[in-house]
Amino acid sequence: MHQAETWDAVAAGRSVVVTTGTASGKSLAFSLPALDAIAREPASRALFLYPTKALAQDQARWLARLGLPGLRPAIYDGDTPIERRAHIRRTANAILTNPDMLHVGVLPNHDRWGNALHNLRVVVVDEAHVYRGIFGSHVANVLRRLRRLALAYGADPTFVLASATIANAGDLASRLTGLDVQVVQSDTSPRAEREIVLWNPELLDEELGTRASTLGDASRLLAELAGRGLRTICFTKSRKAAELVHRFASDRLDAATATRLAPYRAGYTPEQRREIERRLVDGELLGVTATDALELGIDIGSLDCAISVGFPGTVASLRQQWGRAGRRTRGLAVLIASEDALDQFFMDDPPALLERRAEAALIDHATPRILDGHVLAAAYEGPLTDADAAILGPEALERAAVLPELEATAAGYVWRGRDSPAARLSLRSGDPEAFVIVDEELGAVLGTAERERAFSTVHEGAVYLHLGEQYGVTSLDLEARTALVRPVTVDWYTQARKETTTSIVESLRSRRAAGVELRYGRIGVTEQVVAFQRKAIADGSVIDTTPLDLPETTFETEGIWFCPGGRLLEGIDVMPTLVSALHASEHALISLLPLYAMCDRWDIGGLSTNVHEQTGLPTVFVYEGHAGGVGIAERGFERFVDWVADTAKLLERCPCKAGCPSCVQSPKCGNLNEFLDKAAAHTLLERMVAAGG
Repeated sequence: MHQAETWDAVAAGRSVVVTTGTASGKSLAFSLPALDAIAREPASRALFLYPTKALAQDQARWLARLGLPGLRPAIYDGDTPIERRAHIRRTANAILTNPDMLHVGVLPNHDRWGNALHNLRVVVVDEAHVYRGIFGSHVANVLRRLRRLALAYGADPTFVLASATIANAGDLASRLTGLDVQVVQSDTSPRAEREIVLWNPELLDEELGTRASTLGDASRLLAELAGRGLRTICFTKSRKAAELVHRFASDRLDAATATRLAPYRAGYTPEQRREIERRLVDGELLGVTATDALELGIDIGSLDCAISVGFPGTVASLRQQWGRAGRRTRGLAVLIASEDALDQFFMDDPPALLERRAEAALIDHATPRILDGHVLAAAYEGPLTDADAAILGPEALERAAVLPELEATAAGYVWRGRDSPAARLSLRSGDPEAFVIVDEELGAVLGTAERERAFSTVHEGAVYLHLGEQYGVTSLDLEARTALVRPVTVDWYTQARKETTTSIVESLRSRRAAGVELRYGRIGVTEQVVAFQRKAIADGSVIDTTPLDLPETTFETEGIWFCPGGRLLEGIDVMPTLVSALHASEHALISLLPLYAMCDRWDIGGLSTNVHEQTGLPTVFVYEGHAGGVGIAERGFERFVDWVADTAKLLERCPCKAGCPSCVQSPKCGNLNEFLDKAAAHTLLERMVAAGG
């Protein structure tokens, strides 16, 4: 049904998004229109965009197996040998790449791609639900730049997007492309039965809320299933966790079975990844431990079981992971909970997980911190004129007029420099002045850190985690915006102490909800990292505290705030109980906001105070941790009553007495989790729930 609907929509010239469950045949739905265009006119080109190289490899294998005459698929990404690239540009008519390569390798060099752009008929965007937040906001600009250049070369391609089931697939597709997009969601594909298990590790200390090792339980389960001959995939949140689960599981099995287990993660060479994928497809492997690279729609054959080690952050991602098992026969899907508050919330209330609609994916391509770099890149690709507002958006022309790197000429706004501005802009960061993190031994760039986060995560003396591996920060160069790190193996971690202040810039919306006057708007956030603590991994005990002398960082973002008072604070309105209740409530609210927006708790900040200088009242702020914001706070504003109710349930159900990482303690608290009163926070939130909407 959905394949026919997609075909009809594209045949009528409409762009479309297909949003159906895993193993429902989305690949066929979006591939057929592209293949049809090529079959009808051999000069036609189709562009397939994937968020990972592994997905592009998988689709390339599928296209090659079709054996269609005249079809010439090719991958064009960072792994493509330099000597093959010119040939691919000239001859390939189904080009598979990723947004990063499109952004930095294709669009700035569009003169080399003139023939491909002139004949571009279909653009496929697979796994569209991945493009959310900062990354998605960047990709929305990249797709607009692609549309602009295609039009300049005389083409107007149709876009076909595929997404997991999310709350706003149509809205996301339109925001990504800037087009009116038809939604196809009729899913009549057959499904095998799947048994779901929610697994909570044993509670070892009720008072402290500590539980048995999540990784230990995962390795035991993986070994047991593989030992019975069941093909199993185990998803972890980090590279190190994938390696550890693999090692622990292998140690529990006989040598012959252990050789049929393998970890799959970033960091392997392309050849190593392809070999693991081949062994999976051919049935040689019984068990694979993987990071989220295999969460997406790679065809890895028929699996019996899927284990998710910790809630992956969104219901959509969890369903993607679980969908790897039982595609053709009955399957087993397991979620092994971590101590994170969201995990424990679902363990205590399974229907909240199993019956919950998938979250909304949020992006905002026009926020200046995201948009400005793409305006510069677009001006490099061709002079910007008023006509470009139709595709790039009116905000792009407004920003072009004030960006000093551009010059107004008779032809339009042009780039004044010589280098490509796209090369300066990472699609994974919202900060054009991000710090680069470099392994000082190898000289390799490990990643970037936005200025707002760099001082708390890569200060001198910090332990920085990259794909689960430990690195010690040896120096932080503020002028060069570079952090030098080296591999370390230590039994402690670091946590920064921050002093944070907020200022209300503008209230955009307000309403009465949950007994408070709730406001949403723009706020200014000023942070200064003043010290860091070393804490033991085993029990979180403080080893020592070291002062730091770092500058303040200031950024403007979006947030919500409210001022509880009157009966809501009756009996908890004296210090330090008051500030401890507000602080604990803030932490708990932040931990559950990902229930309603596709985000991570690390994308969210907060501040609570007994008296705020502008409101003059006890105030709680929850704000987006990136400059500008992408709609996360607004989503919280809209779902505030439900959000507060779920948070109150979280505190009620957590078995600890004084607060733990599963309820009110936060791994990123700038006050090092001091002044937290779980009981008082529960009282406040319950009273807010009782007050109603």
